Formats: sequence, C-alpha cells, structure tokens
Amino acid sequence: MTAADGRGESATERLDRHWAELLQELRVVQTGVQILTGFLLTVPFQQRFPQMGNGERVLYLCAFVLAVVSTALIVAPVSMHRVMFRRRVRDDLVEASAALAKAGLLTLAMTMIAATALIFDVVVGSPAGFIAGAAALLVFVACWWALPVMIRSRALQRQDVGVDELP
Repeated sequence: MTAADGRGESATERLDRHWAELLQELRVVQTGVQILTGFLLTVPFQQRFPQMGNGERVLYLCAFVLAVVSTALIVAPVSMHRVMFRRRVRDDLVEASAALAKAGLLTLAMTMIAATALIFDVVVGSPAGFIAGAAALLVFVACWWALPVMIRSRALQRQDVGVDELP
C-alpha cells in the first residue's frame, strides 16, 4: 500500500509513525508544562502573596488551574496508551491523543498568557499586565496558529502534501 505522500507505508506503519511523532512533540512540551506548574505551586507560599489584590489572586488561580489542566491533557496520552496497550486500537489512540495534545497546547498558551499578565501586573501594575497579556496572546496566535495555517495553506496550493496527511 502506498501513502498519498509517496512514503510507501502501510496504514499501520503510518499510524505508528504518527504515534511516534506525537510522543516526540509531547516530550518537548511536557517538561516545560511540569516546570511551569511546579513554579505556580510555590507562588502562594511566597512572602508577597498575601499583599496581592483580589484581581491578581484571581489571575493567579486562573493561571494555576490552566497549568494543571495543561499537564493533565499533555500527559493523558501516556496513561491512555497504558490502558489501551495491546488492544489493537492504535488508530483511536492516535486520534484521541492528537486531540488531547491540541487541547493541551491551547491551555498551555492560555497559562502562559495568564502568567505573563500576572507577573507584569504584580511588578509594574494592572495596565502593564493587560498589555503584556495581550502581547503574549498575539505572539501565541501568530506562532502557534496563524503561521502553521499559512504554511499548510501554501502546501495545499502547491499540492505538496496529501490531504490525508493533514491533521
């Protein structure tokens, strides 16, 4: 069986490749998410935490909850693999894990935006926090969504990529 992209791999080989690529992507993100979550776990135990205003505390709690959700989403494929191991459902595993990875990246971006806004709010003030959060939002939208969509669109126009290979 030949894939549309000329790789000459079977459907099973393609699923195995997709699974390996997804795991590698998650390895890159997982450590950073766990470090960020760990850092946010320590914030309430700092001396200045009681001096934070209600708005800053709400922003902190949003960032913390988003970090925990990001961790859960990004680590979930490992747990799913253990539960589904040798059940011959690799296609379902890859599809569900890809969806979890996308959701995890979205919540990670939201975590980083909230953390950026919080840090600027505490250090410089609320207006700076809002501006920094908005700037972080623009960077994540540009780098994590707009640029890949633009590249994918160009590839489709050149017909360099088979439709079945696109996520």
